[in-house]
Amino acid sequence: MHLSLLVSEYTAIKQLIYSQIISAISIYTNEQKSISIDDKKSHLYKDRDNSRILYISGIALGVSKSHNQQPMEVANGIGSYLSENYSGVFSIQIVPPGWIHLELSPPLVAAWLQSLVAGSLGRGGNTKKQESKEESLISNAQILNPAHLFAIQYAHARCCSLLLLAHREGLIELREPLPNSSPAFWSVISPEQIPWLDSNAKLCLNHPDESRLITELVQVVDDLEFNDRGGSVNWEKAGLNLSQAWEKFWCKCRIWGEVKILSPDLAKARLGLLIATQSVLRFLLVEKLGVLAQMEL
Repeated sequence: MHLSLLVSEYTAIKQLIYSQIISAISIYTNEQKSISIDDKKSHLYKDRDNSRILYISGIALGVSKSHNQQPMEVANGIGSYLSENYSGVFSIQIVPPGWIHLELSPPLVAAWLQSLVAGSLGRGGNTKKQESKEESLISNAQILNPAHLFAIQYAHARCCSLLLLAHREGLIELREPLPNSSPAFWSVISPEQIPWLDSNAKLCLNHPDESRLITELVQVVDDLEFNDRGGSVNWEKAGLNLSQAWEKFWCKCRIWGEVKILSPDLAKARLGLLIATQSVLRFLLVEKLGVLAQMEL
């Protein structure tokens, strides 16, 4: 399975996993539409463990009732199909009475982060239309707590200033780094050079605060691209959680100084995470909170 192709098709990890589960059920039950996509709300959850990206599906429990089979039998059948066809994508565990645990592999996490750096979020929209929308916004947030808005905008602006600094120091090369350019349309000239994985195919980003930031990014993108909660997402809270995760990451996970000199690959991977965070924060600010994604405050 070519991971870059897989994440290019599905921006949200939850959507990616759900589509593969539905395919597995179709094969297992010999039915093309064994379960409706409208039923997804009750069948797939992201675990709250910040040390890994784990999804839990209870879809076998529902399928077992409609097909008069034992839940563990159905879950094992789905798990076997996924293991055979998506080796290197998930690690799968079947838990009684029929839960399917799917943990993302480090290479898939790396491919997904890479897709964010390459600008996958919101790619379906018209670029000129999005730019015009951002330019027309005013700094008048439709938000309950102005302090929360400031925290989100500050995190975004700080990301922008750090990326410009990295560009000036030659750590990365931005296509449009000028102060009057929109950060929505910055891009790294050679994003494929970001070393997300070490020599053992494990994520370089394994500090607890790096892991927390990655899991927050996954959650926000899931909500942005594959919201199965009926429009009930609190975007203010989502943005605040992401900005707080970024603040902890930045306080504990340095890029410059000794890290830049002794661990240049780690510094580049952390810059990649910075780019991904800036992209998601900007999209959330403009598209969901209706405010400017300012480069400086």
